[in-house]
Amino acid sequence: MIKDHDSIDVFIGVDVGKSDHHAVALNRAGKKLWDKSLPQDEAKLKTMIKVLSKHGRLLFVVDQPATIGALPVAVALASGIEVGYLPGLAMRRIADLHPGEAKTDARDALIIASAARTMPHTLRNVETADEQVAELTMLCGFNDDLTKEGTATSNRIRGLLTHIHPALERVIGKHLDHPAMLELLAKYPTPTALRRAGKARVETLLRKHAPRAFKRWVPELFEALDQQSVIVPGTEAAGTALAHQARSLAHNRAAQTDVLTLIQALVEAHPLHELLTSMPGVAIKTAARILTEVSGKDFASPGHLASYAGLAPVTWRSGTSIRGDHSSKKGNKVLKSALFLSAFASISSKDPASRIYYDKKRAQGKNHTQAVIALARRRCNVLFAMLRDGTIYDAAGQELAAA
Repeated sequence: MIKDHDSIDVFIGVDVGKSDHHAVALNRAGKKLWDKSLPQDEAKLKTMIKVLSKHGRLLFVVDQPATIGALPVAVALASGIEVGYLPGLAMRRIADLHPGEAKTDARDALIIASAARTMPHTLRNVETADEQVAELTMLCGFNDDLTKEGTATSNRIRGLLTHIHPALERVIGKHLDHPAMLELLAKYPTPTALRRAGKARVETLLRKHAPRAFKRWVPELFEALDQQSVIVPGTEAAGTALAHQARSLAHNRAAQTDVLTLIQALVEAHPLHELLTSMPGVAIKTAARILTEVSGKDFASPGHLASYAGLAPVTWRSGTSIRGDHSSKKGNKVLKSALFLSAFASISSKDPASRIYYDKKRAQGKNHTQAVIALARRRCNVLFAMLRDGTIYDAAGQELAAA
């Protein structure tokens, strides 16, 4: 919600683009003061702001505050202008209220400016980014990309191994997170290469990277090799791909380790570190996600936070024929996932409050997933109070509340 909306004189809607943006500015009466395309350039953005500032107080609203929208937002904030963000789903719904079906940058910019002028409740504040949170956002996004790439590469490796030697895949596939197996695949990617290397060389390689596990893995590997004598067509080509994929996955794992180390350092240095991690089920990764998704946002109530995270139940009702509460399919999916997983982890933690509440919901007939979602929703109340009051988690108080 934009504060002091009534004091705004000019509403600037910017449909951001990779190389060019389109801006439309409306005054309080709805008259167009600006309707132009402008490049992704600091000087041009400052010129527009300077020209429009003559008409009074400005509100700068974008449809994308990050990536391609980061520069316009930064320029506006540096100019001392209040900046808002119109979420994509809200924008599409508002667009349906405007005449015409055309999809142009100029029309989108006009829709953003009109929403800023007439529907301030649809906007979200974009405040000056905390440097630590900005770095965390960048690193968490990079870590997500690395995780997806790593999973895809791991699946490709297992698929290739299953194609050429299923028994070998059953041994190697479950240990792909260990650097020893990736080194083995990079050097001896085919069954023939493994047989030629022999137990002694394989033992030497694995001992270097897995000093304990190699004694168990070597017999398993050669026992698996003996289960297949035929050579499947395409094995040599698969071997070439496997060697490259193994090196790629090893590089991916090393990059993830480096990124997670940086994330941990940033979270531990943040003033809210002790507060967030005092909550059962919240470790470094979850704390990082809470910081990136919640910092700088103003939530009026625990329900507002839960709704933003997509954890607030949604009632579906049509007369007397359809009734029921269902979990929302909207909201911030990154935050929802983090809060759901932390709630799940808290069930088996040393804090009994989560387990008591979870068991209570199961006793009411909810299945496992529903009970965890209900627990995550309840923990939104606790998190909201902790952030509002600046207090750490009170285990004793929560246990009494959950009973």
